[in-house]
Amino acid sequence: MTLSKHQASSQTSIDELPSFIAGPVVRHCDVAQLNFWLVTTQAFNFTFNLYESYKNKGLDESECSLLFAEDLSAPISKSKVEQIKIGESAYINLISISADEHLPENIFPENTILYYDIIATASEQTDKAQGESITSLPQLLYSEQNLPSLTIKPSIEKLLHGSCRKPHYKSEDGLKQVDSVLKAAIDKSSERPSMLVMSGDQVYVDDVAGPTLHAIHQVIAILGLFDEHWSQGDSLLRESEALFQHPDCYYQRNKLLPSFKKNTLFGQKIKPIFTSTSVNNHLISLSEVLAMYLLTWSPELWQIINIETPPADLSQQFQAKYSQELKEITLFHQGLFEVRRAMAHLPVYMIFDDHDITDDWNLTRGWEEAAYGNSFSKTIIGNALIGYWLCQGWGNAPNKFTQLLSQYSQTFKQGYPEKDELIDTLFDFDQWNYNLNTVPKILVLDTRTQRWRSESNANKPSGLMDWETLTDFQQDIVNEPQVIVVSAAPIYGVKLIETIQKIFTLCGKPLAVDAENWMAHSGTASVILNIFRNPRTPPNFIILSGDVHYSFVYEVTHRFRKSHAKIIQVTCSGIKNTFPEPLLTWLEQLNRVLYSTYSPLNWFTKRRRMKIRVRKPDSQQDTHLLNNSGIGLLRLNKKDDEVITEFITAQGKTIEFLQYESDEN
Repeated sequence: MTLSKHQASSQTSIDELPSFIAGPVVRHCDVAQLNFWLVTTQAFNFTFNLYESYKNKGLDESECSLLFAEDLSAPISKSKVEQIKIGESAYINLISISADEHLPENIFPENTILYYDIIATASEQTDKAQGESITSLPQLLYSEQNLPSLTIKPSIEKLLHGSCRKPHYKSEDGLKQVDSVLKAAIDKSSERPSMLVMSGDQVYVDDVAGPTLHAIHQVIAILGLFDEHWSQGDSLLRESEALFQHPDCYYQRNKLLPSFKKNTLFGQKIKPIFTSTSVNNHLISLSEVLAMYLLTWSPELWQIINIETPPADLSQQFQAKYSQELKEITLFHQGLFEVRRAMAHLPVYMIFDDHDITDDWNLTRGWEEAAYGNSFSKTIIGNALIGYWLCQGWGNAPNKFTQLLSQYSQTFKQGYPEKDELIDTLFDFDQWNYNLNTVPKILVLDTRTQRWRSESNANKPSGLMDWETLTDFQQDIVNEPQVIVVSAAPIYGVKLIETIQKIFTLCGKPLAVDAENWMAHSGTASVILNIFRNPRTPPNFIILSGDVHYSFVYEVTHRFRKSHAKIIQVTCSGIKNTFPEPLLTWLEQLNRVLYSTYSPLNWFTKRRRMKIRVRKPDSQQDTHLLNNSGIGLLRLNKKDDEVITEFITAQGKTIEFLQYESDEN
């Protein structure tokens, strides 16, 4: 059974808790603004210092060039700290450093290693009133460093990317390889990647291991994360404390999650709203979601909790499963020191996919009607979306959330009394997508909340983007020479797999196979393919995607046209996840037979006017689908107009996708 908050507070005082429990994570950075995400146990005042000269061990302080210094608690022009209280001893901070009226607008130099320090000072008289630097964090710094560093590199020459990081999956964590890349280039700005792009499923809110859920509940108690109440659900589940003490809390939450009545030929059937096969530990409360993020990005809280001993009320039938998952979760959190260090030295950008909220999120109109028509499921989805906003979306483009913060900053002061209104506002929010003013320009697409819903059949898959958002996307890329587009799901998928999804859709079972590819909806497919054919859109596209739990690279051109776009799609998935190996091998072999270059089946696909050439992993002879956990590395050789696509496995091996002479179709 979980510690009560009174028990936890009696065991751990605020002065015994670490000051920094997650972060710093470098978020959106350019020459005019730097952003850092940081979670603390007190409402600290912050001082920020930025150094331009190399600050290594043994370097005299006077030799360091102080580029920028700011007391963030003083009245200032542009720099600020937005602070959200999520518990009695937990504060999410977004620190935004901007040039003030006395400094040039583009104050932060490009292609230069910048060393930064964030000093937290308690506003009240405590042991931490003298100030504590982030450099006190264990293992945050690389060898010979005194301070963490970052580099602003708007001209993209090297970029890391990936998706799908499930903590209890049986593989090593590919995100640790970001740390290896940075470690090798830490004192060479020219060798550093411009950024890390995470294209979906950064967390699995709907698929949680028992030991992780046990850790989450301990964190909630230790930090005093706020309770909440629900207007609907099981009669015993009107509040989060009742959920934590419920006998079905571990491995049996499928009994607690809401359902709906569905009309069939044989009468009404009771169907679950949440469709994943792994919902037995689906997170429900906002405190659970927020604790999950703290445990996903940082090792700090893992040091003060105990998951070796299962919950006291864990049923005997789940003891073996708990022990099995414990091995993977232990390996996962032991690697978080490298993950935390990497994210403190490199700009990180994120976008959601389904598991960040729940499996099959907005997949069909029928799913939406059932999910948002039930107040309990609406609250569960809304809690996950609040977690995404505060822990992922906010740092991508902070200026987009100014009005949201001003409107709801008081919501989190003493619990969540106005959370239902906030959830409704977030459901209507249409600015999750964002663009980066880099070279090439980067456009990160929201393929989840602005969907093209079927009016003819509520059970048909929705288009990943509707006509209006696709039109806006086209306007954003007009006359650009080259763009990088980030889409959670591949625009060009494996044809056989898409065909299988189509068959299941025709049988009325789209949710059974996650039938949410770009070609599943005729309207969306037609518009996106026409955008690529439009002469005013860029002649060169790079598409970064994930979602599918295997990796591949396609080169796409148009048939029957003298002038056309050249498209390179790089699908990298997962960071810590893979596809069932025997099944993937079988599907690829069958796809090669059925959709070979001259197969007539190609003419029944929406991509029949496209010519696709695959790049094969240099580690494999007969396949082009790479089934391994790791991280993608994109290199742009602008001198030779070359796009180099590599995959770094979770074990550290680099695999390059090489151009293959034969066409897929």
